[in-house]
Amino acid sequence: MSAPVALVFGGTSGIGFAIAERLHADGMAVVVSSRRAPERPLALADGTPARVIACDVADEAAVEAAVEQVRSVLGRLDVLVNSAGTTVFVDHADLNGVSVADWQRILDVNVIGAWNTVKAAAGLLEESPIGCVINISSSAGIRVAGSSMPYSVSKAGVIQLTRTLARALGPRGIRVNALAPGFIETRWTDDYRARGDEVARIAPLRRTGSAEDVADAAALLIGARYVTGEVILVDGGLALVD
Repeated sequence: MSAPVALVFGGTSGIGFAIAERLHADGMAVVVSSRRAPERPLALADGTPARVIACDVADEAAVEAAVEQVRSVLGRLDVLVNSAGTTVFVDHADLNGVSVADWQRILDVNVIGAWNTVKAAAGLLEESPIGCVINISSSAGIRVAGSSMPYSVSKAGVIQLTRTLARALGPRGIRVNALAPGFIETRWTDDYRARGDEVARIAPLRRTGSAEDVADAAALLIGARYVTGEVILVDGGLALVD
């Protein structure tokens, strides 16, 4: 029997790439996708060349083509990870700092993009003995926080999308869960060192998170065969005190 196949949208960097590496290490055949193909060939930690598909998740036809490419080349799909995301960095109180175009793009990628991928992949996922979707939300979708108001709202939308999809797709044997990372050290947080230091000071685990921490939680959900519709905070306990 061929190895399980995972498709990670938003999987060429950050949290998505860490998840891809973890699933590859766990024995899965992994395909990663991003809006643009990397300028240089992408390799996983053990040197294995990554299978990369360029795809804008907000483009329904492009998503369908990406899933079809996975089917035609690898013949199956077992795990779908929605890690593609975008944002703008605007204080929530600055109502004039965010445009309608910002709202539309963030919702198109973060919410409708996840809908597009699950809809396109459902037929393959229901044929799998694993049949697992993991959506990457954010603690900003639970608390009033985050890089901007549309980002926070979009991540709350991902949580509700996760729950409604879990209910709709459960009878087809597809589990849908979400991860809600807190402050995770990625390129997005490079300019927020002061916040990272504060998190490390007050979070119960006394450190910021890494992309690998989120990947650990993703692996946990893949193995949790009787869990669906759940949202797991990956924030070192920050929500308990902040």
